[in-house]
Amino acid sequence: MNLPLEGIKIIDFTGVQAGPACTQLLAWFGADVIKVERPGVGDITRNQLRDIPDADALYFTMLNSNKRSLTLDTKTPEGKEILEKLIRESDVFVENFGPGAVDRMGFPWEHIKELNPKIIFASVKGFSEGHHYEDLKVYENVAQCAGGAASTTGFWDGPPTVSAAALGDSNSGMHLAIGILTALIGRQKTGKGQKVAVSMQDCVLNLCRVKLRDQQRLDRLGYLEEYPQYPIRADGKYGTFSDVVPRGGNAGGGGQPGWVLKCKGWETDSNAYIYFTIQSNAWAPICKALNKPEWTDDPAYNTPAARQDKLFDIFAVIEVWLKDKTKFEAVDILRKFDIPCSPVLTMKEIANDPSLRASGTITEVPHKKRGSYLTVGSPIKFSDMTPEIKSSPLLGEHTDEVLADLGYNQKQIAELHEIKAV
Repeated sequence: MNLPLEGIKIIDFTGVQAGPACTQLLAWFGADVIKVERPGVGDITRNQLRDIPDADALYFTMLNSNKRSLTLDTKTPEGKEILEKLIRESDVFVENFGPGAVDRMGFPWEHIKELNPKIIFASVKGFSEGHHYEDLKVYENVAQCAGGAASTTGFWDGPPTVSAAALGDSNSGMHLAIGILTALIGRQKTGKGQKVAVSMQDCVLNLCRVKLRDQQRLDRLGYLEEYPQYPIRADGKYGTFSDVVPRGGNAGGGGQPGWVLKCKGWETDSNAYIYFTIQSNAWAPICKALNKPEWTDDPAYNTPAARQDKLFDIFAVIEVWLKDKTKFEAVDILRKFDIPCSPVLTMKEIANDPSLRASGTITEVPHKKRGSYLTVGSPIKFSDMTPEIKSSPLLGEHTDEVLADLGYNQKQIAELHEIKAV
């Protein structure tokens, strides 16, 4: 099967998560991604959180499938020469080192552009160029805090909370992939490459834009009607509004009130819950599903404004209805009434979900040292192609192959190994 990015060669000078998530996506779609790693060391995630001694950790394997691994010591003249040859023959150079690291290595954008005017130089940093924090080293949770996610996540009477979703890392990688593909299309029109940069702060903020919306509404109105803090209840249970967007607990946040509700077994199962949404145009079906026909036309309940001060009383009634139903049984009933809801799924349940297995979203991949492992396949589905998810490479597995592609003969390759340039 011909994949859309076949013929595109990418130098993957990235580590950990943000950069590898970007290049893995491009590799799935056919790009030849050459992961450049330090000899004998490799990407730090190869040995982070290992579950099998002397085998690449899942942290690495799940972010580096379909790539080729080239070990290279760019501190040696020979290593620098190899990288320069690779740059001349490549379409994209991706890096996510700390601020200034690639420049200190001797490969600033200006030099890369001289070597190959058509190349796309793509970069992930914690903060954008010129930002007053641009020198800060950033990891996932740092980005979530800097991008506004943590301050608006959690419950109003607790501390800021980070999300399990990789809003700073994998999200930044997805944004960078979009930038790379856009630049490649632009190159088709102009014949010139360009620099593409994303900051983790910016990418987190892009996913938190509704909270910036809420800040402006709060500045104007002094309250946010879809948050549990409004209206202020007589018991003061849900607090009051300050001048910043509060943490909203499990509120829907989009004008459709929702909450996480207990189901049968919640006393012993910390995930025996569903998320239930009170969609305004679904009020009659909700009443029918809950066997509360008297609520349907009751002016105290039949409009969003009327329900606002009773939301948690309504949720309490729903929890009574849920008391004898598992989360799966409840959703199977509610789906018939077109009510937006979902069971709170654990990672174990997701790993064994037959629908996710069938769609390739959860896929099992063979590995030379680990045996098989589960990974997340392409979240993007196509009508005319199905990306094949292959194993991540062993450290340096394709070094000789890549050097041969660059024109080195077997004798030269052996000498490069001997002097530890590769």
